[in-house]
Amino acid sequence: MYLTLENVTKVFHSRGNVGEVVAVQNVNLEIQKGELVTLLGPSGCGKTTTLRMIAGFEFPSSGRIVLDEQEINSLPPHKRNMSMVFQSYALFPHLTVFENVAYGLNVQRLSKNVIAERVGRVLDLVHLRGYGDRAPGQLSGGQQQRVALARALVMEPKVLLMDEPLSNLDAKLREEMRAEIRRIQKELNITSVYVTHDQIEAMTLSDRIVVMNEGLIEQVGTPVEIYRFPNSRFVANFIGRANFIDGVILAQQNSNATIKSLGETITLSNVKHQFREGESATLIVRPEMIQIRKSGGLYRGTIRQAVYLGDMIEYTVDVGGVTILGTETDPHVTELFAEGENVTLEFAQDHIQVLPEGKSAE
Repeated sequence: MYLTLENVTKVFHSRGNVGEVVAVQNVNLEIQKGELVTLLGPSGCGKTTTLRMIAGFEFPSSGRIVLDEQEINSLPPHKRNMSMVFQSYALFPHLTVFENVAYGLNVQRLSKNVIAERVGRVLDLVHLRGYGDRAPGQLSGGQQQRVALARALVMEPKVLLMDEPLSNLDAKLREEMRAEIRRIQKELNITSVYVTHDQIEAMTLSDRIVVMNEGLIEQVGTPVEIYRFPNSRFVANFIGRANFIDGVILAQQNSNATIKSLGETITLSNVKHQFREGESATLIVRPEMIQIRKSGGLYRGTIRQAVYLGDMIEYTVDVGGVTILGTETDPHVTELFAEGENVTLEFAQDHIQVLPEGKSAE
């Protein structure tokens, strides 16, 4: 592996040196060369601290960080051959776009010709050719972020680090810059670690997502794996939306399990955890995996709320006193249901994840 974190822990002393706060605990992560990995989680989960330890702005209390077969724990940031893109852009307002991008190259005392060639090439890459003489204050937020990205890339780092770089942009610019960052990362095949609390950013950008919670890694996987097969209630709830439905295991043989839930019995064929007969379980069902129709479904319910959103309709359905959220992503369907109407529900059984009650699936 190109970049490896081995049992990395970071402990901060609280104010007055009374007590300790464990910000990151026993993080193990392997990142391949050319891969874009996103650290995703709520505020305070340890994702930024982990990024800062990779960058060298913080040092691990224990554990090892290895880049290209070299342990870098004790190396200062400027000797790690990494570049950081910050949330605040951190551009120099008194310098032109060209001078901002060239700043690190000037520190390295490269020749003017080499600097001009590398800056010109990276400005082309971020679609800012012709903007070199402008001041940062003359640029839009999206253009300023491109300058910050260009300044990081011009150093030709082994690893590109990004700390919530799009959080100051409006929704439309965020969408545009997500696509740009992914395009550039793939074009350069540069190893990248990206921090965000935005699940859409993580799903859009990542080769793999690392979901963190309270200093621990909850799950690592591709966007499809994280969404379709969450290994805990936390992951299922943080990535997208989910219904958590109580069930009881009636029987299980290998990955085939018969489960009673919502008053009905279903048999699932992709159950990963091994349960005992009579054990309680939690079924995770995504809203879009529920088919709502007039008749023919396994479960019977009543529409409590119908919300038309243009590209979809959200239904809140009461099934035996349990509230189920379902979405119809094709509003052109002939059956659109009104509040108070009786309906039936069918779950896409191959997409149901079954977890032990209140636990993570291993």
